[in-house]
Amino acid sequence: MSFFAHPTAVIDEGCQIGDGTKIWHFSHIMPGAVIGKNCIIGQNVMIGSNVILGDNVRIQNNVSVYEGVVCEDDVFLGPSAVLTNVINPRSAISRKTEFKSTIIRKGATIGANATIVCGNEIGSFSFIGAGAVVTKSVKSYALMVGNPAIQTGWMSEYGHKLQFNLGEAFCSESGQKYLLSNGQITRVA
Repeated sequence: MSFFAHPTAVIDEGCQIGDGTKIWHFSHIMPGAVIGKNCIIGQNVMIGSNVILGDNVRIQNNVSVYEGVVCEDDVFLGPSAVLTNVINPRSAISRKTEFKSTIIRKGATIGANATIVCGNEIGSFSFIGAGAVVTKSVKSYALMVGNPAIQTGWMSEYGHKLQFNLGEAFCSESGQKYLLSNGQITRVA
């Protein structure tokens, strides 16, 4: 076994789990889940059937990742983040053929207790603040906060708020340069 699973974790047959991945206490990986290399699955996490996680994904405690969710490489899901897969659930009506996909692009961060309504795409390196409720797709590098979540700024790939002056900004940690044009961000250096 090239990954670590705590003895209390339940790993169903038919999963694919990459080298170096760690799965902690009381977590459940369901059949058909695909988990990349060097991921960390925290305590009490459920990874549903046919979920796809890229490499280096970090999922904190108490998160359920339901069928229909795709997380690209380097995604961070904070503690108790909520991901859905049915837009109009009712207990008495089965909607298992109506799952909506949610795609979380490379490097995105979903803060603690944030909710991502299904059927949306979360852009690369975007940052969803703690407790935010995302009801629509999010641009790459966008900073989203509130309920419903609104964009309040832009974030660098290192997770720092960008301050634009004449359409350009620099990350305070990495020095990377970003350009803002027509509501879109481009990293140039």
